[in-house]
Amino acid sequence: MTRQKALGSYRRIVIKIGSALLVDRKTGLKKSWLDAMCADIAKLKNKGVDVLVVSSGAIALGRSVLDLPSGALKLEESQAAAAVGQIALARDWSESLSRDSIVAGQILLTLGDTEERRRYLNARATINQLLKIGAVPIINENDTVATSEIRYGDNDRLAARVATMAGADLLILLSDIDGLYTAPPHLDPDAQFLETIAEITPEIEAMAGGAASELSRGGMRTKIDAGKIATTSGCAMIIASGKTDSPLSAIENGARSSWFAPSGTPVTARKTWIAGQLQPAGELHVDDGAVTALGGGKSLLPAGVRKVVGLFSRGDTVAIIGPNGREIARGLAGYDAEEARQITGRKSSEIEAILGYAGRAAMIHRDDMVMTSQINSKSERQKKDAAHA
Repeated sequence: MTRQKALGSYRRIVIKIGSALLVDRKTGLKKSWLDAMCADIAKLKNKGVDVLVVSSGAIALGRSVLDLPSGALKLEESQAAAAVGQIALARDWSESLSRDSIVAGQILLTLGDTEERRRYLNARATINQLLKIGAVPIINENDTVATSEIRYGDNDRLAARVATMAGADLLILLSDIDGLYTAPPHLDPDAQFLETIAEITPEIEAMAGGAASELSRGGMRTKIDAGKIATTSGCAMIIASGKTDSPLSAIENGARSSWFAPSGTPVTARKTWIAGQLQPAGELHVDDGAVTALGGGKSLLPAGVRKVVGLFSRGDTVAIIGPNGREIARGLAGYDAEEARQITGRKSSEIEAILGYAGRAAMIHRDDMVMTSQINSKSERQKKDAAHA
């Protein structure tokens, strides 16, 4: 597996920056760190690289400005802090980037902006236009209006969605940890560092720990989730520490980091959007035969479905769950949930008699589906083949 190439050789890079890197709980913005980061960004742009920044820190900066007490905030307090902090954060980014004559553009996104196809395309067009004119988009979740039901909850996954939306070929997650370990290093002194991750397998997912900072809503779990979204679309990902000044230069100079290889067979733009959906409207639980068929590129037929979970409409994104309880794919439902329940386990030739009209033969057509855990289904088949050898 080829290790990461020089950052300057990538075409488009998304950089996610955690709150704890930008904001000190007592003193506020870390201005010298931000200036050094912007100098790094300027170096990349001088090499012809498009750069997008997903910047946390609005709530952390706002609560510092407002001198709010430490600990958990109520929703309305968080939103007020975000309203104050976002203005300051945008100003600080703009000022620091302007030192190298770079224009900053602010984009605030909610979950719906990436989960609803029409809004997704509109946001993508805005991002592409900013990049076309040479600006650096500074992107954050719109915490002033997003409630717990309609929010990302972390900027790792938001950054991955932005990377797929913008067609980036590298996503860099900067935080207070320098990469992926076999176990949380602050809990297990024997945890081993992983420099290169060829594929995100169930074993890799199991290594993820919890959040490590009171200013952060994410943790290694969300970074692995981000990696699944990004690498599926053909985008490489790096997890690196941002604690040092000029962290991008540090990566270039060989600082420790974990590199996640992009998929060798990235999905189309439409399937990238399907795969990255964070909140599937429902679940279709399938049998072993369906897992094998899907792994071979087939559509999901009603006969292979064993259970329908949730309330969803035709066209909604649903998760396909294998017999082991793990998600193996996502796709656009060909039937409403109630109709899906009626034809579950039945032959396609029976659909018209059951529903009263000749519907689609497939519960989810292969053109509307993307495998999200191809390695799982492959490894399961290999185990079965070995058992019968």
